[in-house]
Amino acid sequence: MRHEDFPPPTPRRGPVLAAAVLAGVCLTAAGCAGDGGQGPGAGPESASRSAASTSSPRQSSAPAATPSPGPTSAKPAPRGPLTGRTVVIDPGHNPGNRDHTREINSQVDIGTGHKECDTTGTATDAGYAEAEFTLDVSRRLRTLLEEQGAKVVLTQDGDRPYGPCVDERARIGNKERADAVVSVHADGSATGNRGFHVILPAAVNGDGADTAKIVAPSRELGVRIAGNFVRVTGSAPSNYIGDNTGLDTRDDLGGLNLSTVPKVFIECGNMRDPKDAALLTSSGWRQKAALGIAEGIGSYLKR
Repeated sequence: MRHEDFPPPTPRRGPVLAAAVLAGVCLTAAGCAGDGGQGPGAGPESASRSAASTSSPRQSSAPAATPSPGPTSAKPAPRGPLTGRTVVIDPGHNPGNRDHTREINSQVDIGTGHKECDTTGTATDAGYAEAEFTLDVSRRLRTLLEEQGAKVVLTQDGDRPYGPCVDERARIGNKERADAVVSVHADGSATGNRGFHVILPAAVNGDGADTAKIVAPSRELGVRIAGNFVRVTGSAPSNYIGDNTGLDTRDDLGGLNLSTVPKVFIECGNMRDPKDAALLTSSGWRQKAALGIAEGIGSYLKR
């Protein structure tokens, strides 16, 4: 299942050209975090910044039975170019959601209506769960950002039995007054649908949601993440969502509608496509994915 599920659009063509355009955005944007960086397939920089979780993919196991009282933050970060900045990382879904169907199926207000609290997420055909993927990438991302001095908060760290619900995920970023929030996901579309895309908030106003102040900065955050993701991972933008731009705007996601700070989602690839699944289940590629996202966030925050 996809996060806050929706049917896949019709496939489109031209991912190679779009990838080149996105990479060009990264290379030409002022303050883009690519100075001295390494391109797709380069390993030394990634290896030197390895995150805490590097284990091989496996079936998810249920988390501890006692929920965490709140979001989790790592030890104080060293000083660096992101000192004084707060980033909230939102690992999509939760490995324990599958054991708490009643709770995650409860309806919550998303600003434009009501949806389920959360979903179980998708998985590869071999059983590698999206919830495990998102936690792994998010932990790696936390390490990379903390090395640059940022304060990093995770909405969940495998430390609660399920959730949090999508409305609470938004509130965590708002409460932290985050400079940027990124929700990490992987898609569950049809075989042959490949590539990543970044989801941006639409202009929403009403029923407790007002994204007017975050639409523009969120788009800039998303563009910079997309450009760096192409450059670092070598992955092309989605061939089935976003007209080959790697960007998609939506008004039906509570995590975006209820945010008062710049926020985007990234679908790092399609877990149901064998070629994308081979990347998503690779520890080395997940490190590149985290690095691409981190450099996009850094580019945005240092602009």
